[in-house]
Amino acid sequence: MKLELIVGVAALVLWALAVALYFLRTRQVKMRLFRARQEAEAVLEKAKEEAARITQRAQTEVKEKSRNFEEEFDRQTRERRKKINEMERRLVNKEENLDRRFQNLERKEREFSSKERRVYQREKDLDLKEEKIDGLIKKHTEELERVAGLTQEEAKSQLIRKIEDEARLEAVQTVRRIEEETREKSQGIAQEIISQAIQRSAAEHVVESTVSVVDLPSEDMKGRIIGREGRNIRALELATGVDIIVDDTPEAVILSSFDPIRRELARLAIEKLVIDGRIHPARIEEIVENIKVELENKIKQEGESAILELRVQNIHPELVKLLGKLKYRTSYGQNVLQHSKEVAMLAALMAKELGLDTQMALRAGLLHDIGKAVDKDVEGTHTELSVELVKKYGESDKVAQAIASHHRDIDFPSVEAVLIQAADTLSAARPGARRELLEAYIKRLEKLEGIAHSFEGVNKAFALQAGREIRIIVESQKVSDERATLVAKDIAQKIKNELDYPGQIKVTVIREMRAVEYAR
Repeated sequence: MKLELIVGVAALVLWALAVALYFLRTRQVKMRLFRARQEAEAVLEKAKEEAARITQRAQTEVKEKSRNFEEEFDRQTRERRKKINEMERRLVNKEENLDRRFQNLERKEREFSSKERRVYQREKDLDLKEEKIDGLIKKHTEELERVAGLTQEEAKSQLIRKIEDEARLEAVQTVRRIEEETREKSQGIAQEIISQAIQRSAAEHVVESTVSVVDLPSEDMKGRIIGREGRNIRALELATGVDIIVDDTPEAVILSSFDPIRRELARLAIEKLVIDGRIHPARIEEIVENIKVELENKIKQEGESAILELRVQNIHPELVKLLGKLKYRTSYGQNVLQHSKEVAMLAALMAKELGLDTQMALRAGLLHDIGKAVDKDVEGTHTELSVELVKKYGESDKVAQAIASHHRDIDFPSVEAVLIQAADTLSAARPGARRELLEAYIKRLEKLEGIAHSFEGVNKAFALQAGREIRIIVESQKVSDERATLVAKDIAQKIKNELDYPGQIKVTVIREMRAVEYAR
């Protein structure tokens, strides 16, 4: 019973506590709702105040922008109205100007029409006068032709020929006077410069010819070179590319080839075989290969010696080799390497005397015939090949142009180029420098005299000094003193155009007047 009472009291207490907690929690919830409602009302009131402020600010900004827009619109409107007024004023001025111009044009048109009528009348009057003058001229011309016995065309031709003759004679007289004055002033200076250059470069040079005969110590050696059934000589010819001629000449064999380097190779090989004594095909091939290497080195050394002798720097190694090859190349019997060194030295000395570019003249003179080292293997003239080679191996345009003009294939680009041509002529034209075949020499002399005889008034012509001078005797009745100068110039020009010759040819025209009378 007590237990049930305790349980009942405990349950009652628990219920009382639960009811108390429920009312407490309900009160807390209501208090929170009340505070939340107050906070929401405060936020709403604040938002309303903020919205009112934003609305007021926006209205203020709209009013301000509206006022600014109205002011800008008024300003633009005033400016446009001002521009329109200005344009209207200009249009009015232009219209007034156009009216004035139109009035001037109308006035000028009336004046032009009046002048046109006067000009038309004058043209008619001139046509009538021209017809009248033509008739008078025709009448006078017919009368003059009848009196003179010549037609108008014949008289014109005679007059033109007379004027041409007089003009040419006057030109010849002027040219002679200028040439004499120039010769008097420049001959002394030129002779001094050239003589100094030749004196400073003078050396004893013997004209070298390509060696084509090899001396042997005995006739037995000739048989050993031929070998059994000619096997040794065939091996030599095959290895060197040279024809070896064995004839009745005692203790000698003849080498024949258009390539001078091959001839030199064969000569050195035969000499070494003679010294060695072992002559058979295998030994021949071995010696020829060794000689080729030695000859290449010798060619290079010859080129290096040339540039060291002349003190020329920075020349491409390939050009040095080609210079060495010129040692074995001849032109009209003159050694081309020696000729090139002479030209370089002469050109440099003359350039120094004249205050020109000495180094450029030296390089161009040394390399002016470099194309002759390859002209047997490559198509083209030696001048064209020389220009191509110096350009290929880095020489300057001035050097290339000077080389291109040394045979006057192009106009001289500089004074140094003139010196190269002059030095080339001096080196080639000195006595004993060059030789040529007798047949070609005789044909050149005959053609030289034939060119002189082809001109009217020439009586006799004689080629002198191995074809370096031609003296022409003209008929005094047909050729005057002034005309003789023209004949000399024309003959010199024709020789230049038609003949190929080394150096220069002097043309001398001689006119002799003889007066003969008899006393009876």
